[in-house]
Amino acid sequence: MKEDCRSTKPSLNQQPADSNQMCRTLEAVAVVDRHVDMSLKVVVPDNFSDEPNLIPPLNFSMVDNGIFRSGFPDSANFSFLQTLNLCSIICLCPEPYPEANTEFLKSNGIKLFQFGIESYKEPFVNIPEDTVREALRIVLDVRNHPILIHCNRGKHRTGCVVGCLRKLQRWCLSSVFDEYQRFAAAKARVSDQSAECLALHRNN
Repeated sequence: MKEDCRSTKPSLNQQPADSNQMCRTLEAVAVVDRHVDMSLKVVVPDNFSDEPNLIPPLNFSMVDNGIFRSGFPDSANFSFLQTLNLCSIICLCPEPYPEANTEFLKSNGIKLFQFGIESYKEPFVNIPEDTVREALRIVLDVRNHPILIHCNRGKHRTGCVVGCLRKLQRWCLSSVFDEYQRFAAAKARVSDQSAECLALHRNN
């Protein structure tokens, strides 16, 4: 198992045992010897280049304990995904899963649940209720945790599924839509929110 690289990095909140004494010492040195080099020196470990490049997928966020959301991950995100110790991934895109992603899942023992929800443009949006209900059943099963839910951009289809989950968690609709809009940004679709609202009421 790889050593957590975070354990080798000092926290910005850590203070020396006697931080006031440290400040006084530095101030005294600066006064006594004006030639002391006070410039910042960064020590780079010898194995710095061996550290994994941890890049999260687009729109990545934690939804709840053991539940995450994001856009479509690619090979640049694999090292980051490994830190999540994922058990399952829910893909909401209908296209065949990329070979590189499939190999990553196999090598890490991650199960793939794929639900082919088409990406519709406003106002022609169609969120299949049975598909969303089945996706929620998988998300709610803790045996599938930790789990990642993703579509292409991690916005609309993922937002609708997460919105239905929030309703099951008894969030008010205004909070559900606020979260949806935060990830959809300027492209929040009124039709998606209307369809989501209808699905929420039917599944309530």
